Amino acid sequence: MNRFSILAATVLMATSAMAQQVMTPEKLWQVKKVAPIGVTKDKKNVVYKVTSTDVKTQKDTSKTYMVSLAGGRATETANYKPLIADANLSANSIFLAATEKVQLQKVSGQDYYPEMDQADVKIYNELNYRHWDTWNDGKYDHVILTDKKDASKKVDILKDEPYSVVDYIWSPDGSKIVYVSKKKFGTEYALTTNTDIYQYDIQSQKTVNLTEGKKGYDMSPSFSKQGDFAFLSMAQDGFEADKNDLIVRRGDVEVNLTQHWDGTVGNYLWSEDGSKIYFNAPTKGTVQLFEVDVDFRTKKLPAIKQITKGQFDIANLFAVTSHQAVVTKTDMNHAAEIYTVDLKTGKLNQLTNENKEVYEGMAMSNVVERTIKTTDGKDMLAWVIYPPNFDPSKKYPTLLYAQGGPQSALTQTYSPRWNFQLMAANGYIVIAPNRRGMPGHGVEWNAAISKDWGGQVMDDYLSAIDDIAKEAYVDKDRLGAVGASYGGYSVYYLAGIHEGRFKTFISHNGVFNLKSMYGTTEEIFFTNWDAGGAPWELDNKAAQKTYNEFDPSSPKLVNKWNTPMLVFIGGKDYRVPMGQGQEAFQVLQLKGIKSRMVYFPEENHWILKPQNAIIWHTEFYKWLKETL
Repeated sequence: MNRFSILAATVLMATSAMAQQVMTPEKLWQVKKVAPIGVTKDKKNVVYKVTSTDVKTQKDTSKTYMVSLAGGRATETANYKPLIADANLSANSIFLAATEKVQLQKVSGQDYYPEMDQADVKIYNELNYRHWDTWNDGKYDHVILTDKKDASKKVDILKDEPYSVVDYIWSPDGSKIVYVSKKKFGTEYALTTNTDIYQYDIQSQKTVNLTEGKKGYDMSPSFSKQGDFAFLSMAQDGFEADKNDLIVRRGDVEVNLTQHWDGTVGNYLWSEDGSKIYFNAPTKGTVQLFEVDVDFRTKKLPAIKQITKGQFDIANLFAVTSHQAVVTKTDMNHAAEIYTVDLKTGKLNQLTNENKEVYEGMAMSNVVERTIKTTDGKDMLAWVIYPPNFDPSKKYPTLLYAQGGPQSALTQTYSPRWNFQLMAANGYIVIAPNRRGMPGHGVEWNAAISKDWGGQVMDDYLSAIDDIAKEAYVDKDRLGAVGASYGGYSVYYLAGIHEGRFKTFISHNGVFNLKSMYGTTEEIFFTNWDAGGAPWELDNKAAQKTYNEFDPSSPKLVNKWNTPMLVFIGGKDYRVPMGQGQEAFQVLQLKGIKSRMVYFPEENHWILKPQNAIIWHTEFYKWLKETL
């Protein structure tokens, strides 16, 4: 072989090897996080942050860049703050607003017994004593106004109120602060989703409730440049996944722009002239950009237009100029990057490509939409993710992915943990059904899962795995089911009804015992709504059906458990407390079923620390290799 032939062969082999690179847990943590910060005051550039994670030190390093909205090369911009408008500064430049924690209640032993300075105790008289991964310490997030000329002059606009602010904006003239708060306390706080939007007048120091009488979540207030007011609103108290409607006001006139639309609004922005509002929303297994006309002169319901279409998510709508929107876009093979969207044509233009080096030369998964007929005759969308270099003449182990929520959308998202690209790269076909309970398929479909956790949705799961198992390339003897939160509940429930379909299960922070879940979770409104009520409400038919028929820990279901299972637990998960996983693991061990518990003492409902995440992935795939 001559030198040229050797060189050509070497290049060919190197190119082939490069093309065969696939995603790994280590590579996944090399993916940079791209987040917009702001559009410059001249509307010509976007400033964004890029965060890299060092797994060894578990530290993040961030840099800021600026890139033209017309496209081009980005430049590092350390001192970007003068370039973008400060949302915390009032329009008249008199006050700066910021949130600060204010101590309003006694909780700790030292609060009650100052002389006991070594005591470690917390004392509570009502619920809401902890939330997600944090115990209530008696402090509340208040909006503090600071005089721009005299920093010693401060005003707490919620002085002495034991409530926290979750969002706030300035009025266009800078004379008022509009903020969001759930002004409930203790046990009452844990029982309701009734947040309201309040307006604080700086001169009079008076506060008024702008959404008085609205019973569910009222969130995301904003003003158009012309002074019209908008916010998102849910109608039903206690239903955290209710339809999110977009409401606008001009003076005393209020219009619900989306009441006639069979969807739910994500985040939104006004057009520059105030004649339209743009928003993203889940639809048919993706998240897309929409527009709606704002017209106070007619009672005719406004038309809602979908601007973008494709197999991707418009994950975040960040800014709107005269002719384009600034968004982040993801799909199941790519993390978020910044794009512009032409508001007339829907054409996307990529502005950032921060992860080019990670993805370059990587064999990507083929993601295919599949329509499945459910047992009640509905068409259900499912995503099928195929391994890189998929060969239909071979047989592949296949995973049923059970989404959490239970009302979370399953779209073209990209996660550092439940990453479909990584699952497929390990040689698994993944089927991810948009089962009952997910937004993006109509309000009725989204609401259908509440009070029916173990009902039709379980048939949806089984329909999905049975449908894909018909394919010749699926190894029917190597099927698994995996999921977290409600997805973890689904795994526990399927373990009792799958009738031999699955060879292995993985449950992460899943609900196992509905009765003990009710007694230890923090947001009681959630369990009241989705379970139908409390276990002791014997005359409540919906609740009793839930606790008697849909409880994975019930003897009639656990008695049928016979399949290996991996159980992940987060020690600081107060939404689905760690006892849920402990109970399930105890059952598995006492029944002599191959099982493993992986416990992360310092993690919450998610796995957030890089090294813990690497171990999570390693255990995940090690278990599948052992059992599938």
